[in-house]
Amino acid sequence: MQYPRYNPASDNRPLSDDEVNDLDELLAVLPTDGAMNAEAMDGYLAGLLLTPGRELSSLPGEAWLPLIWGGDGDVDPAPFVSGKQRKKLVMLVLRHLHSIATAWAQRPQGWEPIFSFADGEDEDTEYADAEDWAAGFLMAVDLAPEAWAPWFDNADSAALLAPIVALAGEDGGLDQADAAARDEASRSIPDAMLALWALRQNSAAKA
Repeated sequence: MQYPRYNPASDNRPLSDDEVNDLDELLAVLPTDGAMNAEAMDGYLAGLLLTPGRELSSLPGEAWLPLIWGGDGDVDPAPFVSGKQRKKLVMLVLRHLHSIATAWAQRPQGWEPIFSFADGEDEDTEYADAEDWAAGFLMAVDLAPEAWAPWFDNADSAALLAPIVALAGEDGGLDQADAAARDEASRSIPDAMLALWALRQNSAAKA
């Protein structure tokens, strides 16, 4: 199955809250255990855009899109009930991807990742938990481990990636019950991603 490539010049309108919910629901009803939710997808797309030394537009869509819904399987249009459902999901994903890249390039401080939030012990406390987002990001890393290796080996860039590893890495080490620590790590991710984006852009300019 062929899918459209990422085209930086395509529609970059941010998804509305209703469209994000639609996307999350489309993924949730698919008959596969491997489908991401909207949070994991958001992290995955961020990781794809940040992959060092590679432009996402150079990859065919089939190399990365099917991972969002757990793969296509052997039957067309599996795991979708129709080609129309698949097309709608693909178009929403691509639009969200474009909007992330546009936000980072044009209005970085206005970018917000899709995280989970839970109420604390009192009404004024709310904890962020970006575990699903971080898990999606690491799936993008797994697609190009050689490209990411220098960033994990460099002390400065590794420090920016540390909250993601802490939340979702196999040896992350953050206690599931430590909501405050998970909140702190989660809330550090937006600034870390913008710093990595700036690093990536500077590296590309020097290449």
